[in-house]
Amino acid sequence: MVRVRFAPSPTGNLHIGGGRTALFNWLFSQSQKGKFILRIEDTDRERSRKEFVEEILYSLKWLGFNWDELYYQSERFERYRLHADKLLKAGLAYIERSEAGKEAIIYKVPGRKIRVNDLIRGQIEFDSSLIKDQVLIKSDGTPTYNFACVVDDAEMNITHIIRGDDHISNTPKQILLYEALGFGLPQFAHLPLIMGVDGGRLSKRTGATAISDYHKMGYLPEALLNYLLLLSWAPGDNRELVSVEEAVKLFDIKNVNKTSATFDLKKLDWINNQYLKGADPEKLADELIPLLEAKQYINRDNFDRGYLLVLVKLFQARLPRLNDFLDWADFFFLDEPVIEPAAKEKYLTGDLSKEFRLFVQRLDNLDSFEIVNIEGSFRELVAELGIEAKKLIHPIRVALTGKTIGPGLFEVIYYLGKERSQKRLLKWVKSTVA
Repeated sequence: MVRVRFAPSPTGNLHIGGGRTALFNWLFSQSQKGKFILRIEDTDRERSRKEFVEEILYSLKWLGFNWDELYYQSERFERYRLHADKLLKAGLAYIERSEAGKEAIIYKVPGRKIRVNDLIRGQIEFDSSLIKDQVLIKSDGTPTYNFACVVDDAEMNITHIIRGDDHISNTPKQILLYEALGFGLPQFAHLPLIMGVDGGRLSKRTGATAISDYHKMGYLPEALLNYLLLLSWAPGDNRELVSVEEAVKLFDIKNVNKTSATFDLKKLDWINNQYLKGADPEKLADELIPLLEAKQYINRDNFDRGYLLVLVKLFQARLPRLNDFLDWADFFFLDEPVIEPAAKEKYLTGDLSKEFRLFVQRLDNLDSFEIVNIEGSFRELVAELGIEAKKLIHPIRVALTGKTIGPGLFEVIYYLGKERSQKRLLKWVKSTVA
C-alpha cells in the first residue's frame, strides 16, 4: 500500500510551499487509495512552539486534508537513540566528545556514487565523497533532521517521499543512512520551487503568507486548493478550474512539471472569484457575520439575516476575496457613506442640485418602489433634461455609496431603500445650495 507523509516543522506557520507539498502528498495518497501520514517534526526544542502546531493542524483541516495517522518526533527520541547505537556497534558511526564532555554520535560517510531515479526529475547522481560525516545525535541528545527522517520514514513504512526540491541535497545523505540501517529505500519525488512574479523567492510581498492568513483575507479553501494544484501541475485541456475530487482521478506525480512555479496573487484572486460566484450565500454569510460584527456594522443578536443574504448575492459575483465585501458594501451598513476623495473630486464638484432634487422627487412619486420603476423614472428624467445617462449615474452612485464602482445603480437604490437614498442625495443638494 502507498504511504506518504507530510512532515512540517512547528517553528513557524504553514505557508504556501508547505500547503502545496501537503496537497500533492494527499492527492497522491488518495489517487492510489493509500494512506496520508502527518508527522510533526518538533525536535528543535528551542524554536518549536505549540501555537505553530495548532496553526498547522488548523490550516490542514481548513484545506480539507484528513490524515490517517499523526506522529510527533519529540515523542520518539528513544527510537532515534536505539538506531544510532546500532550504527555505533556496527562500526559505522563514532562518538565525538566536546570540550564540555558532551557526546555526539557521528556517521562515517563512505565515498561512492549514488543514483536516484526521481519520479519528477528523472535520474540524479551524487558523489558522497563530497559529503562530510553526518551527525546523528547531537550533544544535547536530540536527533538531526536527516537521521530522524530516515528512522521515521522506515518505521512508518513510507513508500514515497514527495517534498520540495530544496531537499534534494538531503537525499544522498538519507540514502546512505537507509542502507547503513538495512532499510529498504522509498521512492523520491522533488517538487520545484514556487517563485514570486518578480522571479525571486517568495516573500510576504509576493505571497509567502501563512495559509491561515489566506483564510482571514477571504479566500475559499476550495479556491486556494485549486490554485495550489496549478503550481506545477495541470488537469489538461488548458483548464484552470478543477475540483479536488476531480484532481484525485487525474493526478499522476510523474506529470508534475520540473520547472519552478510562479505564485501570482492576481490569478489566485480570479480563481477565488470564480468559486465565490458559485458559493452558497448562506455559508458566505456565516463567514461574514463575525467580520461585520467586529466592524460594528451589525449586532449578531439583532440583525436582518435575510437582508444580509440579499447583499451577499448582490456582491458575490464581483468579489475577488470574501473580505472585500466589508469595504465594497460598507455604505449599506453606515449611516453616511465614506466618500472616496478621488470620486468626490471627479463627480461631485459641480452643481447638480437641480438634477438630484428632481430625481428625489421622482423617487417620491413612485407608486411602487421596485428596481424596474426606479430605472424607468431615471431614464425619463435624463431624457427630459436632454443629458446622457452617465452624466448623472456616476454622481448619484458616488453620493449614495462613496464609490465609483459597484452593483447596478438601480439595485443599489432599491436595497438602500427610498428614505436613505433620498436623504443622501438631498445632503448634496443642501451642500451645493449652501
